Amino acid sequence: MATEVMTAVVTPGVTASGTTTPPVTGTGARSPHDRRRSRLRATGRLLLRRIALMIPTTILVSLGIFAVAAASPFDPLTAHLGDNYQNATQSQRDAVTEAYDLDQHWLHAWWDWWGAVLHGDLGWSSTLKDPVADVIVERMPFTFAMSLAALVTAALIAIVLGAVIGMRRGGLLDRACTAMAALLAATPPFVVSLVLVSVFAVGMGMFPTSGARRPGEDYSIGGLVTHGVLPYLALTISMIPWLLLTMRSAVVDASASDAVRAARARGIGGWALLRGHIAPVSVLPTLALLGTRLPELIAGAAIVETVFGWPGLAQALVESAVALDFSLLAALAVGSAILVLVGSALADGAAVWIDPRIGLRA
Repeated sequence: MATEVMTAVVTPGVTASGTTTPPVTGTGARSPHDRRRSRLRATGRLLLRRIALMIPTTILVSLGIFAVAAASPFDPLTAHLGDNYQNATQSQRDAVTEAYDLDQHWLHAWWDWWGAVLHGDLGWSSTLKDPVADVIVERMPFTFAMSLAALVTAALIAIVLGAVIGMRRGGLLDRACTAMAALLAATPPFVVSLVLVSVFAVGMGMFPTSGARRPGEDYSIGGLVTHGVLPYLALTISMIPWLLLTMRSAVVDASASDAVRAARARGIGGWALLRGHIAPVSVLPTLALLGTRLPELIAGAAIVETVFGWPGLAQALVESAVALDFSLLAALAVGSAILVLVGSALADGAAVWIDPRIGLRA
């Protein structure tokens, strides 16, 4: 006996019994709101993991600073007494040693330093004769403004110019910019600074050679801008090469991808192709590089500020290291390490937000 199998044809939104149902969507289709929530969760998980790793990393960095300081061949007593060291009696030297606890073991000094920091006391700077907290508050705006302006300018120039030369690979502009970037990448920041001083300050007399104000004058916006042009240019020029080369390489790789070839086959080209298909993918390596290049930015700022006499934290870091000012050195070094960790975490978080498929875990 033959059996007939009857099937009901169900139109979208209507069942066989006539009742309405919500339209069925594919399992892979998600609304823009769901995609935003997914990106937010992925970014939040990454940042929480980075914060958890940041705490032991900071402790280990501070421990290493005190260990290296203890192994230094320099005598901290000489740094504290300065020019009076030769004329100081043994009792005076013993008094200074006792006052600053210069004879205690470095592990004990490290423990005491953290105990003071957790109570809001960063110590006393023997080189600048001020509390470390006051030194940081006074000098942070100089370094923060200079470094942030240089980093933003370098990133913008590198992203835009790298995208242009990457789209015109092998052209005259590409060859010229690539050669110039390679030359600048091999040039130390202090050489760039000295060249700028020789050309624009000494040769042309357009800008001051050092400082952030004229002798005897108070700080002013005009004086800060005038004195800050050359260190700003030196720091920006030092940051551009690696960002530019990274962006160019990413654009070249993205241009050769199957997705871009398919977009070109559909008639998409020029600015629309760059904006919609190449730039969103190419900017990710540059963002990641921004986080990893923060140590270079701090080192470059230290060199540039020292050459130009810019009164920032980077210059204070160099002075504290030379003079064995351990309270100031530890605070600035640990702060720099935290800045690098935070910057790297934010750069990776931005990358995950733009493209969750990259799958960063820590």
